[in-house]
Amino acid sequence: MTSGNASCARPRSRSDPGARGRAVLAALVALAALAPAGPASAGVLRVCDAPTELDATRQDTLFRFADVVRTTLESTGAALALVSRAGLDLSRFEMRYSHAGISLRESRNAPWSVRQLYYDCDTRRPRIYDEGLAGFVVGAGDAPVGWFAAVVLPADEAPVERAARDDRLALRLLAGTYSANAYAFRPDYQNCNQWVAELLAVAWGGLDATGDGLRDRAQGWLRASGYAPARFEVRNPLLIGAAAALPWLHVADHPPEDVAPGVFRVSMPASIDAFARSRVPGARRFEFCHANRRIVVREGWTPIDAGCVPRPGDRVVELDR
Repeated sequence: MTSGNASCARPRSRSDPGARGRAVLAALVALAALAPAGPASAGVLRVCDAPTELDATRQDTLFRFADVVRTTLESTGAALALVSRAGLDLSRFEMRYSHAGISLRESRNAPWSVRQLYYDCDTRRPRIYDEGLAGFVVGAGDAPVGWFAAVVLPADEAPVERAARDDRLALRLLAGTYSANAYAFRPDYQNCNQWVAELLAVAWGGLDATGDGLRDRAQGWLRASGYAPARFEVRNPLLIGAAAALPWLHVADHPPEDVAPGVFRVSMPASIDAFARSRVPGARRFEFCHANRRIVVREGWTPIDAGCVPRPGDRVVELDR
């Protein structure tokens, strides 16, 4: 186990520990979401490059944003929350969040630290990382609108807390090879969100974590329990072929009947949150955003409007007052 800051893909440069770049969904999905090849799409492919350095105003916004998240989580009295942040612009897929983890109130790293899987660009391997909440928030980068969501589980969800705090279990559920677009129901590869889904399966399914084939059994339980991974459609076959050149992207694990029409079923924060909502009646969802030195907080399952526009009943924090 390691402790510190990281995003779903951790850039090779560590000169700026406060900013780890944007979270990675998948270069395949990113390509599909962008215009034809050009400077913008080339930038997305360089996910392991050093992140853009944040100025003082931006850092202040992000750290104060993290403090609002922390105090809100603390006020619930809960022991943990399923958390997610936005990275790539996935709006054309009607998705806001790309990277999930589990925030633990009593983390050995720091209160409300986030246990997560990330892709280590130096070793080209997935790792389990305990990251302070501020680092997790700052890892979203310099987007003009920042987004964070937390699904708070009730106190009787102790099995999830035990599973999330279990170092051996965390590593037993870690795949040997990372794939940002990993198929949700095969153990060949794994992305950051899939690791969270499988950990929940072990906890909620009461699975024997000591036996062989734990990830197979976790995925089988998820499928049998109605877990629905996100569905992405990539129409251009040339983009699918481009996957072979990227070390964090794979296609072979997806069913041929999906690959042929360009369909990829991938674990995403939205699919995990929806599954948690269906299984845990007492789950509470909070969404946070910041834009133009303003923070908006909403409790409930209705998303905040695009652009971080508040509605009556939302909490609004003006950072310049």
